[in-house]
Amino acid sequence: MIWRIAKWLLISIVALLLGALVTLYVIDPVLTTRLLTMNQGPEALVRGGEPLTVRTIEPGSQTINQAALDAAVTYGAETNSHALIVYRDNGIELEHYYPGYDAATITPTQSMHKSVLAMLVGIAIDQGHIPDADFPAAYFLTEWADDARNKITIRQMLQQVSGINFDSFSLNITNGFFQLMLGDNIKPVALKNGILFPPDSEFDYNSINAEALGILIERATGQPYANYLSDALWQHIGAPDAAVVLDSEEHQMARTFCCLQATARSWLHLGLLHLQQGKLGNTQVVPAEWIKLIQTPGAIQPNYGYFTWLGTEWSEHRYYNRKTTTSVLHSEPFVAPDVIFFDGMGGQRVYIIPSAQMVIVRTGAISMDWDDSILPNLLVRGIQ
Repeated sequence: MIWRIAKWLLISIVALLLGALVTLYVIDPVLTTRLLTMNQGPEALVRGGEPLTVRTIEPGSQTINQAALDAAVTYGAETNSHALIVYRDNGIELEHYYPGYDAATITPTQSMHKSVLAMLVGIAIDQGHIPDADFPAAYFLTEWADDARNKITIRQMLQQVSGINFDSFSLNITNGFFQLMLGDNIKPVALKNGILFPPDSEFDYNSINAEALGILIERATGQPYANYLSDALWQHIGAPDAAVVLDSEEHQMARTFCCLQATARSWLHLGLLHLQQGKLGNTQVVPAEWIKLIQTPGAIQPNYGYFTWLGTEWSEHRYYNRKTTTSVLHSEPFVAPDVIFFDGMGGQRVYIIPSAQMVIVRTGAISMDWDDSILPNLLVRGIQ
């Protein structure tokens, strides 16, 4: 009797799920298919340039003791990492790939793309495509011109204090959250949101600011985002080809809040731009003054610069915005006073520590119990 009831319940649940999927497919077949296959869309090539050789320090010559390096590798294994790279002074002291992964592996790095977009905005200003960071975004985002959003500046978007509204995660997959993540036409999704609070009054981390700035970059430069990213930045950092994820072949808009597909070594080169004031080799890739602005604490959120996180003030749990309880553990304050980091969901990280002349790259599986204090503190304490 119990077996029959259990069987009936199981059949009923399966029927309900199938019915829900069919309904969703009828409403939005592209989004439903992508949700089931975990495919965010087609990719556009971001062409690289001439390779940049970064010196590898011979074993026994590292400036970080072996015990600290070994402990870092162990923490990486415990958090299902794919790659761990540690650079200090003038060379790579550790480059470790976990079983099944290697230097060619491309791991989804989620929102780390935002920190790259911050650099690209500075280059666009330097090249004259955008007047300055305090220029109204609505000049390019004309959809914002006739309402309260016309006061939002590019700087406010970069600092996540624009006041723009955004959709959070919901079981309703047709809402704006899923449309931004998986939809096949994201420009109207990114530009439809109104004001949630006055600009420059509150910090509220979200992906609408980044996607809207990606659209702005396209309109200001007159180029597809992937092309401009390649021409203005990627070809000058000595990294291999990368890719950005598009919403669709038809609309060709990159998801600029996430989804920059690149190797761990490529992320190291991006971190080196911060360590070397925007310069790689003899090339000033990003204006040095703009790098300083990216790294400058915001007046409202001192742990955030321009689409880049900072270790200015310690809190055990770092929260993102008012609409989610998601937080990241910082079990202790950073040992170094000047930690800068790219943050991708689940422990995708590039840490830059100028006072220690250090860059740390970690990519891997999503680790929701990631502790942001462990790798930077372990490795800084290990300097010998």
